[in-house]
Amino acid sequence: MASFPVDKIRDDFPILHQTVYGRPLIYFDNAASTQKPVQVIRAISGYYETDNCNIHRGVHFLSQRATETYEETRKMVQRFIHAASSNEIIFTKGTTESINLVASSFGKQYISPGDEVLISIMEHHANIVPWQQMCLERGARLQFIPIHDNGELNMEAYRSMVKEKTKLVAITHVSNVLGTINPVKEIIAYAHSFGIPVLVDGAQSVSHLGADMQDLDCDFFCFSGHKMYAPMGIGVLYGKEKFLEAIPPYQTGGEMIKEVHTDGTTFNELPFKFEAGTPNVEGVYGLNAAIRYVENLGLENIRKYENEILEYATAKLSEFDDIRIIGTAKEKTSVISFLIGTIHPYDAGVIIDKMGIAVRTGHHCAMPLLERYRIPATVRASFAFYNTAEEVDSLMEAIRKVKKIFG
Repeated sequence: MASFPVDKIRDDFPILHQTVYGRPLIYFDNAASTQKPVQVIRAISGYYETDNCNIHRGVHFLSQRATETYEETRKMVQRFIHAASSNEIIFTKGTTESINLVASSFGKQYISPGDEVLISIMEHHANIVPWQQMCLERGARLQFIPIHDNGELNMEAYRSMVKEKTKLVAITHVSNVLGTINPVKEIIAYAHSFGIPVLVDGAQSVSHLGADMQDLDCDFFCFSGHKMYAPMGIGVLYGKEKFLEAIPPYQTGGEMIKEVHTDGTTFNELPFKFEAGTPNVEGVYGLNAAIRYVENLGLENIRKYENEILEYATAKLSEFDDIRIIGTAKEKTSVISFLIGTIHPYDAGVIIDKMGIAVRTGHHCAMPLLERYRIPATVRASFAFYNTAEEVDSLMEAIRKVKKIFG
């Protein structure tokens, strides 16, 4: 771990330099939202200080400059995820809105009564509920791919579930509870052999593993800015141009309009067709700075360091004879969910918090997954490149205190 400049990196994150209950803050809730470096904070404040203006169609200087940065960021995202065209990059509020957009628009165009959509039992609610609602509206069926006890997707079951009625597969790249890295490339290739498109939820993967649309060949991919050091309220939907051209708009109004007349409306071309209303320009400025920050560190360097932290924390937790780790897949990243004996995760989380450590407790918006394991909740520690082995040691100290208090 010595070769990774974590101390220097931590200097870029002001929020980490504070005390909580008289102890240095340790932030292990990165799967919920990551902290923001000063570069992102300055990009947002800089927008309001010098560029604040609505974009597109403005002829004055501020509007043109803000529009230029906005569209430059779209091209940056295109390069970051290796999309074929910037027309395939749609700015949304986040992963949830991106999935809702596809469920609504794709559903209207391609889903008929009796059709099926395949997702996995490990999905976040944001990749379950939109499909449930769409299936109810369209008279279709939602099918859940099972997992093995170690948290790996049951690929044999998946292959058996793909059939003529399957019209879409929607799968998470990385589970926000288990940390499992799903074999999405294999999943996509198998679905494509039957002509079935695939959506990948990249909310938990893009900041840890990166994403390459040309390599994966998925048809839709989405992620949220706030889980990769950018602000909340900004996200990305990637879609292959052939699908984005074919499906109807999700919302109407604003920049997605080309012409409006009393007898009808003509919609704008891609990507503006799916960007209704006033956009989150400040969020795009922040996303621009966040991508630059991540690229400067190097995704391979980030992945290597975070894997070392994950392995260290897993080894330390394994030293306790009464801790049960939920999710032990061979391919994991940055997330450990666990139980401490029979102690309720909420009770454990309260004590851990008093030690200045932010972990998340609960069902993590993945209730079907926890029902599969027959547990109500877990304690979840999730890591980022600004976390350290010393912070992991402090978590172990907090766990020992939890065990002592609850006997």
